[in-house]
Amino acid sequence: MTNRTSGKLRRGTLLVVDDEPEILTALEDLFEEDFRVHAATSGAEGLDILRRSPEVDVIISDQRMPGMTGDAFLAQAREITQAEALLLTGYAELEAVISAVNKGRIAFYAPKPWDPASLRSMVMSAMERHRLARALETERALLRGLLDASSDALSFKDVSGRFVRLNSAKAQALGGDTESLLGQQETSLLPPEQGAELALAEAAVIESGHGTDDIVQKQDGAQTRWVRVQRLPILDRHGALTHLATFEHDLTEQRNLEDRLHQAEKMQALGTMAGGVAHDFNNLLTAIMGSLDLMMHGGPKDARQEMLLKTAITAAERGSALTRRLLSFSRKRELLLRPTDVNAMVREMEALLARSLGEDVSLAYALDEAPWPAIADPEQFSLALLNLCINSRDAMPDGGTITLSSRNATLAEAEVQDLPAGDYVVVGVADTGTGMTPDIIAKAFEPFFTTKDVGKGTGLGLSMVYGLVRQSGGAVVISSQPGRGTLVEMVLQRSTKPLRPAHQPGEGGAPHGPTARVLLVDDDPGVRGVTATFLNELGHHTVEVGDATAALALLDKGEPIDLLVTDYAMPGMSGLELATQFRSRRPDVPILMLSGYADPTSVPRTFPLLRKPFRQADLARRVAELLKRD
Repeated sequence: MTNRTSGKLRRGTLLVVDDEPEILTALEDLFEEDFRVHAATSGAEGLDILRRSPEVDVIISDQRMPGMTGDAFLAQAREITQAEALLLTGYAELEAVISAVNKGRIAFYAPKPWDPASLRSMVMSAMERHRLARALETERALLRGLLDASSDALSFKDVSGRFVRLNSAKAQALGGDTESLLGQQETSLLPPEQGAELALAEAAVIESGHGTDDIVQKQDGAQTRWVRVQRLPILDRHGALTHLATFEHDLTEQRNLEDRLHQAEKMQALGTMAGGVAHDFNNLLTAIMGSLDLMMHGGPKDARQEMLLKTAITAAERGSALTRRLLSFSRKRELLLRPTDVNAMVREMEALLARSLGEDVSLAYALDEAPWPAIADPEQFSLALLNLCINSRDAMPDGGTITLSSRNATLAEAEVQDLPAGDYVVVGVADTGTGMTPDIIAKAFEPFFTTKDVGKGTGLGLSMVYGLVRQSGGAVVISSQPGRGTLVEMVLQRSTKPLRPAHQPGEGGAPHGPTARVLLVDDDPGVRGVTATFLNELGHHTVEVGDATAALALLDKGEPIDLLVTDYAMPGMSGLELATQFRSRRPDVPILMLSGYADPTSVPRTFPLLRKPFRQADLARRVAELLKRD
């Protein structure tokens, strides 16, 4: 049929259905100034228009039409649209009107012929009803979506504190469901003290008419939770407070992340500070070890003197190793993988572990008599072992026994996750502590995960061990049950290369190579003196200066130099800057860098490096290599 549309902005959309064209024309003329009018000559055509034009606000339908009566048409229209409906009829058929009211949900009834003003008033009222209903439904849908989709606890209460709306998150927090909690007061569902605090907080908002935004601390069993609670007053059109909205956002994870970040920042600051301390400490050890080394090779000694010197040198070397172990946690470094005797590494840690674990923890050993060499970084392996033992100690608050074990293992395919079949060396740390549940074991290797209180654990221990072992080509396996202790095993790859012979203090002399004129630069007089003595005893001629400026001045004077030996960290111009300028002036002269930092990877690899503290044999070996290469 017809479908007249005006170019003007329409206030609404109207569908008129009548089998008489004259009636349709009259209705279109009556409403075309205020509505976009769709016209249909039958109920079937009207249904088709509704399917294509869901924006219809009002339907005007004749009752007596061939094929489908008006009440039948409106009943089917209700399955398509929520538009308001009016029934027109020239006959007062009570049954048809009742059917249209019940099934078609008509808002008005008008007889034929109609009064134009009265009909226009009915249609305008119907349109407003429809628009209000749509706006209300939209608001309800938005509220339902907000309540259902939000993971935060949301609720709306009347001024008496009774729930009128709440979402599932809020209901679950109170141990109920949304339906059963409607109409209940939250204060009656809480312990008396918490209920009284809540009543005071809500009363303050109701009395002031202003919202509040607080962060509260809650206890959830043994766990402390932080929650941001926002309370907002809801006013009616006259400005009277009718309801109270409450939004609760759990900040626990955010606060934990902030605490962990703060802890990480402290660790970084500690690492930076400790790096400087290690540099100074290693300078002292260089002077001590150098002096002891010189005494060791300084002439005849009786057996007791030689034993004391060897003991002192060994202690100094352990001090250097201890510095590297304790500081390496704060440094990024590449693993220096090599064949490692795990039994020797475990035994070397015995004294450090005894001091670190305390008197309530005893150490036991179940070491294989002949373990295969394992592929590992000895320093990082020692740090991982220390971490595991400290974790075991913390799992035994009343003390207990930690058993360190080693064994050879030939694994089948998929016997240990992520590891191929083959030969492995397994190092275990077992305790008699509280044990772990399966869900804790599943999270144990996650960075920052910890079951300890804030300030008592970083959550980095096991994740560091896991990362180290995985980088080494192995895996970490945890076996534990609550109340029955924990066993953590580091499964390391077997090395096919033989172990390097251990260096014994005082054994073997320093290798002698070609003699040279050496420029030695170090701002520490003790280290400079010992290093110069080492070089002089090796047959070299040493020129000593205390800073880079003096070294460059010698170069400017044309001082003949065969080798530059410089400290890395010096005030003013660093050793690296000195070496760079030296290389530009004397490109053919080899350079050896000395560093007292715990982590050698902090020094650029531009030049060969010898780490402090060093023995005379170590220095002689590097100098001979450089001079021979030159």
